[in-house]
Amino acid sequence: MGMPITVDVVEDVDGRAAEAAFQYFNNVDERFSPYKPASELSAMNRGELRGARLSAEMTEVLGLAELTRHETAGYFDIRRPDGLIDPSGLVKGWAIRNAARLVEGLGFRNYCLEAGGDIQCRGHNERGQCWRVGIRSPFSEQEIIKVLVPGDAGIATSGSYVRGEHIYDPHRATAASGDIAGMTIVGPDAYEADRFATAAFAMGRDGIAFIEASSGLEGYAIDSNHVATMTSGFQRFIAS
Repeated sequence: MGMPITVDVVEDVDGRAAEAAFQYFNNVDERFSPYKPASELSAMNRGELRGARLSAEMTEVLGLAELTRHETAGYFDIRRPDGLIDPSGLVKGWAIRNAARLVEGLGFRNYCLEAGGDIQCRGHNERGQCWRVGIRSPFSEQEIIKVLVPGDAGIATSGSYVRGEHIYDPHRATAASGDIAGMTIVGPDAYEADRFATAAFAMGRDGIAFIEASSGLEGYAIDSNHVATMTSGFQRFIAS
């Protein structure tokens, strides 16, 4: 998927769960990569594929993107300012959630899947302890500003510090406000966390209030002055 992927499945002695997950992530990348000319997404953006010729997976993702656009008052929008479609703002979380379902379908209940910083955990690690996840500082790759114990949940962070200014405010057709450096969301799974992290980051300072008002989500925002704001329920995920 053009990013680091980590698959940690407890008691996956023969590696079959990890192999299945990695193969799934590879298939998603081949279909949805905006950088590969042979991907289905690239063909769609060139006008070579549309409607009934699209795969079931592409049709599903486009439908989820439209749903999210409505749920976020248009702040989540997969159409870029240049007119091309890029569903990366939810595909990563969607793929992690689907890979988790695949792992569970093979009978495993304790795992942690990570792709490009977005994570879905369940159960415990190989030492029988709860999974712990660090939030990296948007200002230093070497600094962890918070350690979370998410339980059975998904975590996603959006910001401009990994890939540069890649998230846009659709209402202005410009890069999202520089006021917010990073937005981390904890949700029921990686898909929910990812799509709402993207939207909340695009909202700028209004994003954390949007998450506060959204059922099943908690958030942590840090602004360009290093000032953090969190939703009322986020504290319970912070490791003591």
